[in-house]
Amino acid sequence: MADQVLDVKGLNCPLPILRAKKALKDMATGSTLQVLATDPGAVKDFEAFCRTTGNELLESSNDNKVFSFVIKKTA
Repeated sequence: MADQVLDVKGLNCPLPILRAKKALKDMATGSTLQVLATDPGAVKDFEAFCRTTGNELLESSNDNKVFSFVIKKTA
């Protein structure tokens, strides 16, 4: 279970990434953030976001067109 859940369903790029970036900024290193999104582009966006920011993408899944990403703040 993630430390915090961010629901960005219904929002399109770049808003899910921007909201996740803002949420992670206020979290402690080692904390986890679960992001729930419906934008199909979010899959590639969150992979790239974690790669470029140094945060760790722990989990990525798709359940009935709702994408879930669990990100561990490492930076």
